[in-house]
This record gives sequence, structure tokens and C-alpha cells, in this order.
Amino acid sequence: MKYYDSLETRDPEERERSLMERLPRQVAHAKLHSPYFARLLAEVNPNDIHNRAALARLPVTRKSDLVHLQREQAPFGGINATPLSGLSRVYASPGPIYDPEGRGQDWWRFARALHGAGFRAGELIHNTFSYHFTPAGFMLEGAAHKLGCPVFPAGIGQTEMQVQAINDLKPAAYVGTPSFLKIILEKADELKADATSLTKALVSGEALPPSLRQALNARGITVRQCYATADLGMIAYESEAQQGLTLDEDVLMEIVRPGTGDPVADGEVGEVLITTFNLDYPLLRFATGDLSAVLPGISPCGRTNVRIKGWLGRADQTTKVKGMFVHPHQVAAVVKRHPEIGKARLVVDNALGQDRMVLHCESGRGDDVLGDAVVASIRDVTKLRGEVRFVSPGDLPNDGKVIEDIRTYE
Repeated sequence: MKYYDSLETRDPEERERSLMERLPRQVAHAKLHSPYFARLLAEVNPNDIHNRAALARLPVTRKSDLVHLQREQAPFGGINATPLSGLSRVYASPGPIYDPEGRGQDWWRFARALHGAGFRAGELIHNTFSYHFTPAGFMLEGAAHKLGCPVFPAGIGQTEMQVQAINDLKPAAYVGTPSFLKIILEKADELKADATSLTKALVSGEALPPSLRQALNARGITVRQCYATADLGMIAYESEAQQGLTLDEDVLMEIVRPGTGDPVADGEVGEVLITTFNLDYPLLRFATGDLSAVLPGISPCGRTNVRIKGWLGRADQTTKVKGMFVHPHQVAAVVKRHPEIGKARLVVDNALGQDRMVLHCESGRGDDVLGDAVVASIRDVTKLRGEVRFVSPGDLPNDGKVIEDIRTYE
């Protein structure tokens, strides 16, 4: 079977209708069962949240907020809709941030990504993601069981033992980071062990450089990658087309201007916001802190869901100028005061020996009156002096940067 299920090839309009039908029910569920969302959405009627414009008016919850929220209300900041007693596992990520896992098979929705990478029932999977503290190992194991694949729980490290297991057990597939797969294969060469049973891999957790993909392909291993987080589970995965990452069928994605909740045009780089339909941990407009952009058209593989370019950097571009923090949301606040401005980027330099802020603004109007008004807004919002430089619409790079720090120190 080429596709995991018929959802992958739905008409895009049918998919969108389905998402918008599910959205108000999920908002209602979160508001009723999650103390955090009960407070955050106190004035919201869930039945009104039935399109993307209405969704875009809801507050954003940021991954960077979780440490503070969880310290105030352990263990999950009140975001969980299922009590601790109803969960199967709890994990810890750096921060620390604690993440829940509910009950049920493939709770993190990775089976679709494994299938897209060519994994099929009965094939032994060598799983090198960690089973310690973080959820990655169990994420992939649950998905493998959903597909009907047995798993060798290798975890991380112990390279010689990894090679020995591969030599003896002859697994067909690997899951883990791409760099560790390279290390294992090189160790197999050194030990003159047989690792040729590996013919496919699903990798995540770090970048997959084209040179490394080519090197693995040359060994007869087809490599696909996926994008996921410990909070959200699977977000998007690569298919045989290898043209971007296709969204999972159970997430609703927005790309927004960093530091805001304002959607950008398709193709423009911005921060990835995800709304899930997870009943245990109903994250709504969850800001991942990652940058990406929507790819145009439908994938050549036949899957019709939205595709993204993959990970394009981090959205948190906060910097310190003259001892004071300047945040992306402050840049957005300045721009909102002046509808004549389309896109803007705050460039911080020290070419003259001291910190300087220059707000580069795309605008069809660049007169002194507007310039003076923007300078005043910069001072009012950031409490710092700044300059303004106007450029033509479309001149600023499409890279998602709202603040660019180009200071150098010798």
C-alpha cells in the first residue's frame, strides 16, 4: 500500500473543511478540561472558532512559556486535559519541561511517518532514539507497533554493541539521528561486521546534510526525515518525493510573524504554530520557536496535505542593546502602529563603536513625516533610540528574521 490511509490523498478543500469542523470541538474540550485554557479562553465562545481568521485571534502559547507555567502549576502548567493518573508516561526535556504521554497506541502519531519512509509490517526496526528521560524512543516504538514492526530498543551510545546487534539480528530499518547512523556504519566497517541488512531509515533530531544523505544512499540505505517535538509529537514528514515535509493529518498549522500570532502569506518564512487535536494535551496555537515556510502546490508523491520547507532556524531573535532586551514582539508592535509599513527588520550593529538600531521598513511611502513617527514609536516601545531606513516592498530577505544582530567584537 503506497499511502498510510485515504486521508493523505484527500481533496485539500475536504481536508480544510474537516479541520474547521473539528476545531471548535477541540477548543471547547480544552476550555472545559484544561485549567490553563479555561483561564486563557474565558471570554471565547468555542463555536465562534470555526475558521482560520477566528483561530488567528486566539492567544498564542509559547514553548518558552512552559517552564514558568509548570513551576506555577506542576506538572504540566494546567494545560493537560487528562489528569496525571490517566496518563501512561511523563518525560523531561531540558528546562526542565515535563511532557505527558496518554494511553493508546501510537499516541504521538509517528506511524504515518514510518510508513512514508517505506517501513512495513514485520520488518525489524533498530531504534537508537533515547528511552531515557525524553520521549523519542517510545515515540518511535509505539508507531512501530502500530505498523506491526518488531523493535530492537538500542537507545544511544555503546556503538560496538549496536554493531553486534545489527550484525546478528539483521534489522531492515533504522530510526535515530543521521549522524549516529553514520557512526554505526563506520564502526561496522572497522569491525568488519555486516550492516547491509539496513535498507531504510527515518531520521530526526538534527539536520540531514545532502552530503550525508548521499553517503547513506550509496550504502543502499534510503533515508527520510521528519519534524517533531516532545510537546506536539509528529508535525511533518518526508515522502519519496523528497520535496519538503508533508504535514501530519492531525495537526493544524499556521506560519506567523515571529514574536506575534499574525499569519504570514504562503511562502513567507515565519514561526511554526501548531494546534493539535490531542484530547489529553490539547495545545492550541502552540508556538514551536522554529522557522519554516509553506511550499506551493501538491507533492509529486500524490499526498495532498500542505508541505513545509523544513527547519529554517529559530524564531526567538531576542537581543540585548545597551543593556536592555529587545524582542521580536516589540518590533511587531512598532510596525502595527504604522499601516504604511509592510514588513520590517531591526538591524543592530556597532560599526561606530556603540550599539545602534536601524529599523529597515518595506513601504511605498518613505517621507520624513513617517520616518519621524516610526522613530518615536521605536523609542516609545523599546525605550531605546533607533533610526529608520525605508526600502521598497519585497526588498527584505524572506528568511523570517525580525531582528538581525550584526555586531562584531574584537
